[in-house]
Amino acid sequence: MEDAVKKISTCAAGLDELLGGGLEPRMITQFFGEAGSGKSTLCLMAVVSVLRNGGGVVYIDSEGFSIERFSQIAGDSTLEYAKRLYVFEPGTFAEQGLMITESEKLIKSGNAHMIVLDSATALYRVEQMDTKDALSMLSRQMMVLLGIAKRYDIPILITNQVFMDIEHHRLSGLGGTALSHISKAIIRVEKHEGFRRAVVFKHRSQAEGNMWEFVITGDGVRDR
Repeated sequence: MEDAVKKISTCAAGLDELLGGGLEPRMITQFFGEAGSGKSTLCLMAVVSVLRNGGGVVYIDSEGFSIERFSQIAGDSTLEYAKRLYVFEPGTFAEQGLMITESEKLIKSGNAHMIVLDSATALYRVEQMDTKDALSMLSRQMMVLLGIAKRYDIPILITNQVFMDIEHHRLSGLGGTALSHISKAIIRVEKHEGFRRAVVFKHRSQAEGNMWEFVITGDGVRDR
């Protein structure tokens, strides 16, 4: 039955292969990695894929949306695509929650067909790291997103920041089980000298550890 699910291309064949064909509707896909690893570029490529096919996208950017990078990836179609791109820039973690809730109106109206949250944990980290209230708020935000995904049969794509997990001697995503359990596909994005690597961290049908190496370019990414 899984093969019958219509998945959304990320515009990067190597990443689509890692994800078993692309972004899957009705669930949350997570990219996590350190700053500068290429997470936002991968998100914007997926956004342009949806826009190119006539859909709309809600983009909630807690770190400041890069119009320049979007324009580089969208190319000559930037102005056309921008009409169907709904950008929200929350200033606080509470505002992020409100904007997630408000985004359902655009999905319900048929004006948007995917939600991107970049980054899910930037404001969480800045404002209220390690507090129970913050973790509870993050969990609620993720549950709202998952509910929207399931009600309207759309994919949700989030990015996540990292911390050093001393116990396991590795970089791990923030948010604990609030993000790791609710994200059904998780890709770790690593920064290496001269290139990047995307690695399957969790997926129900793809082998953990499968990887794709890529290079960030002026208009997106390319295989290494």
